[in-house]
Amino acid sequence: MGNTGHGETFLFWIGSIISVAGALGLIFSKKIVHAALCLCTVMLCLAFFYMAQGAVFLGVVQIVVYTGAVMMLFLFVLMLIGIESQDSLVETIRGQRWLAVPFVLAFGAVLIGVYAHANLPEFIGTNAANAKGGGNVQSLALLLFSRYFWAFEVSSAVLITSATGAMVLTHRERTVPRKSQRELSIERFERWGKGEKIALTGLPNPGVYAQHNAVDTPALLPDGTPSEVSVNATLRGRGTVRGFRPLPLPGARRNGTAVVPRDDTSNEEVSK
Repeated sequence: MGNTGHGETFLFWIGSIISVAGALGLIFSKKIVHAALCLCTVMLCLAFFYMAQGAVFLGVVQIVVYTGAVMMLFLFVLMLIGIESQDSLVETIRGQRWLAVPFVLAFGAVLIGVYAHANLPEFIGTNAANAKGGGNVQSLALLLFSRYFWAFEVSSAVLITSATGAMVLTHRERTVPRKSQRELSIERFERWGKGEKIALTGLPNPGVYAQHNAVDTPALLPDGTPSEVSVNATLRGRGTVRGFRPLPLPGARRNGTAVVPRDDTSNEEVSK
């Protein structure tokens, strides 16, 4: 049994603090995106621990598969569907957090008891184990498909069952038939006829008919006035929408003046 180096000890304590902080952030984060980022931090620290112990293959797999593929895909999906903070706080099963506390304590007590009474063999080190099996990948494959074959298969079955159950629980049946494009158009015209301020056609994208194509530049209507609804509501709420300054434009006149928007906040009109 060899002694632990100073660099490995330093990495262990720093990584342990970051891992515990990430785990606590995962539990107490109010936003689901922040919780996903905390989980990514824990997985990266776990990969560093694997590499420090000589299991380079496991560390690379931890980063590429779990952190790089699974968690990033999960995070990108959350960013695309736009989960709100109030949605993250909604619990479908009331009281599940308080109910989980005694189960966590009982599970921790069982783990401590098993570890205290376990008869562990002498630690031979990762290098010796890899040399005995012909390499890190070969040793890992030998353990997974020989000694721990059934445990590996049961874990796979549990993960597949969990994924299937999650899809079944989150699936929503459609209670009404989907409206066709014709029905949506008729409904839009009926709402417009009742006096609602809605657009009969598709709204223009930011920057249309303007001198800038940025997302904070409102599109221009045919009469030269900016369309506020073409800019994201978040930018309008922050007050970061670009202003305009009319400039002369051949063929576009209004009361003897030419009006063309610009991306600054001046409101001067230049006579032509």
